[in-house]
Amino acid sequence: MYGKFQKHLQNELAAIDEAGLYKRERNIASAQGAEITLQDGSKALNFCANNYLGLADSPRLIAAAEKAMKDRGYGMSSVRFICDTQDIHKELEKAIADYFHTDDAILYAACFDANGGVFEPLLTAEDAIISDSLNHASIIDGVRLCKAQRFRYANADMADLEEKLKEAQACRFRIIVTDGVFSMDGNVAPMDKICDLAEKYDAMVMVDESHSAGVVGPTGHGVAEQFNCYGRIDIFTGTLGKAFGGAVGGFTTGRQEIIDMLRQRSRPYLFSNSIPPMIAGAGIEMFKMLKESNELHDRLQENVDYFRDKMMAAGFDIKPTQSAICAVMLYDAKLSQEFAAKMAEEGIFVTGFYYPVVPKGQARIRVQLSAAHRKEHLDKAIAAFIKVGKELGVLR
Repeated sequence: MYGKFQKHLQNELAAIDEAGLYKRERNIASAQGAEITLQDGSKALNFCANNYLGLADSPRLIAAAEKAMKDRGYGMSSVRFICDTQDIHKELEKAIADYFHTDDAILYAACFDANGGVFEPLLTAEDAIISDSLNHASIIDGVRLCKAQRFRYANADMADLEEKLKEAQACRFRIIVTDGVFSMDGNVAPMDKICDLAEKYDAMVMVDESHSAGVVGPTGHGVAEQFNCYGRIDIFTGTLGKAFGGAVGGFTTGRQEIIDMLRQRSRPYLFSNSIPPMIAGAGIEMFKMLKESNELHDRLQENVDYFRDKMMAAGFDIKPTQSAICAVMLYDAKLSQEFAAKMAEEGIFVTGFYYPVVPKGQARIRVQLSAAHRKEHLDKAIAAFIKVGKELGVLR
């Protein structure tokens, strides 16, 4: 049987490649950072990592990880409710809850698991999930695993959200679900308005802070801080794999009873080993660092403002951004791949995104800024964008 299926896959892969849409991975032979070394020994500036605060190669976090591994071992070898919970897992959960001003937190192997495991234990067919149209794939998959009724509203469109809330009034419980920062456009969900509608129509609120925690808000504490919504958001999910150190691990944090129920029934939590001790130890140290100073967040914001303003002055079509994500719009899928390839030749790593990751006709280069980028890094990237933009007819 596999012979026929193999031929089918070969044809599909060839078609993807012919369309210029084949995804090829880059082999890095150094730590993640603003500047990276490739397997062939060449150097490149990385503008496509989620390393927003530049902590992926932090000596302080590496030392904390090494200490935790020495003191608590390499791995856990079991799931949490059997014998996979150490004191440092509980300490990290407390640090996460303190950061988001919530009652408690629960750790997962990744935020994909956090989002995949949050709805089914809490909601039934009597209930409703009202989800933003641009929510992350992990939220979409989590919703699919739940029997609750599904409603979808246009991205950050409060009029459409209100209509969906009206439609869902017959349901027992309602929850509005949104990304804090939408990863393809870089825009921020209007959490104050979402919370207003939730209170008007008796709904709960959940937000995925993966691209917003550490990034948005006066001190980078995310959308609750930016919109002064502490106490109005019932559930936060997020990751340790982006601004918070860039490793692995996800979490859900929120109301006490919600977290308690997830510990009892959330399948990705119940049936997966927890994060290794080294990740927990580094995570604890990371939250200590963020308590001590806002320097990294302030530097990130300066870099975002500088890069965005220079790119717009050069004539690029930039999506309005309120985060560390800068979408350079090209609209054509093949062009986005060719543009990214030519940028790599200039020593700049960026990624082209196209359907189905973004809607058809909305292809773009997504640039992700970091506190680790220095001004000379930004200037080199901007110069490369202008050069390639002129070569490919994007700029006149």
